[in-house]
This record gives sequence, structure tokens and C-alpha cells, in this order.
Amino acid sequence: MKGKVYRNYVFDLYGTLVDIHTDESAAELWEKLSLFYGYYGAVYTPGELRTAYESLVSGKESALLGSLSEEPRYAHESYPEIKLEEVFRELYLNRGVEADMALAVHTGQMFRVLGTEYVRLYEGAKELLAALRNSGAGVWLLSNAQRIFTAYELNYLDIARYFDGIMISSDYNTKKPDRRFYEAMFREYGIKPEESLMIGNDARCDIGGAKAVGMDTFYIRSNLSPQDEVTPECTYCLEKMDLFRVAELLLQ
Repeated sequence: MKGKVYRNYVFDLYGTLVDIHTDESAAELWEKLSLFYGYYGAVYTPGELRTAYESLVSGKESALLGSLSEEPRYAHESYPEIKLEEVFRELYLNRGVEADMALAVHTGQMFRVLGTEYVRLYEGAKELLAALRNSGAGVWLLSNAQRIFTAYELNYLDIARYFDGIMISSDYNTKKPDRRFYEAMFREYGIKPEESLMIGNDARCDIGGAKAVGMDTFYIRSNLSPQDEVTPECTYCLEKMDLFRVAELLLQ
């Protein structure tokens, strides 16, 4: 029996289409990043750099959370997403180095590369995206991510071309499951939630957030789903990663 036909398919990225492993705690990362900062005159020991980075991130997230929570409608569901390039730039400024944003972005990308063990597509990702687009539906990306990392990883993986629109949370100061992020997508692309299916691997961010704004949902348990996560109530569900099966269910 043929299932519901959707006008829009909205995808999460990491853990849904892309398998990635990063480790920001590795000593070698901070050793090499401190060397990179030192090239430009911002001298830190690895430990000083890590402490300063984590302190800036925490402080900026707290400040943004306070700002987001001032809106009564969203007070209980605020999820801040800062721009990490601002943190990397401030680390230069705090050592008296007048770094521009281009250097800050390149530093952030160095950080990402140093901390990434691998980034790769799940098998069948391109085929699924192509098939959905060929069906005449809109295909969209709604990702909790940093633009200075993700925009480039999309190009590296050669999947940016499959999306009708790409929304990255660092551009919006908020992330899933905050309904503001979903509502921004509805406004920008004219998407109606009742005509759309959210596909993701996280019960709270992807499934819970989408259901709260009136979307149908497709949960895929992957290696990047939160450990011991209870399978959520959803329109479709797969208990293991299989994007070919996703295509079968949606395009049967």
C-alpha cells in the first residue's frame, strides 16, 4: 500500500546522511592548534588554549540563551547556537592579535580537520536524495551545525547539489528542537509543515522538534543516535541505518 506523498522531505545531516567521528579532547589537536595560533603571534600553551576556548564557548552560549529566553513564546524551549568563528577570532584578540574574520574561519577549519577522524556518507545517501528530487518533491537540509565546518563538508561529500535549500543552525542563533529553527525554514522556503516529513536520527532534536511544529517524522536509529535512546513515536521508523530501505518506504 502506497504511503502518504509529501511535498517536502527535510533531512538532518550528521547521523542521518553523514557518518562522522570527531574528538575535540585529543591532546594532539590542542598542541597543533596552539602552534597554529603561535604562527600569528597569539601564544598559548595547549592547556591554556583549550581552557580559553571552552570558557568562551560556555560564556557566549549562556549569554545567547538568556537573550533567546526573553521571548515569552519560546522561553521554555531555547537552544542557543553560537558562531564558533567568533570564538576563534576572540582567542587571537585576547593575545593582542588583530585577526580578521577570514583568519578566524581558517583557524576554525584547522580545528575541525585536526579533530576529525573520518567524515563520510552513509551508503545510499546520494541515491536517496536523487530519487526524492526526481519524484518532484522538495528536498531540504535542517542541520544543527557550524557553517564554517558543514558548508565545506557538504562540498567535500558532493551532496550540496541535491538540496533545494540548506539551513545551518549557526546562521540562526538557535538549533533543533527549538521551534524557531523550524519556523525559519517554513518562512524562508514557503514550506507547510503538514506537507512535510522530517527525517533524522535523534528522537529529541529531529523527531520531537518536528512533531511539535506539525510535521510527520521518520526516525532512523544510527551509530550516532544518542545511546540507549528510546524509539520515539513517529510516522516511520527504522531501527538500523538503511537508506535504501528509506527510499523503498517513501517511494514505493
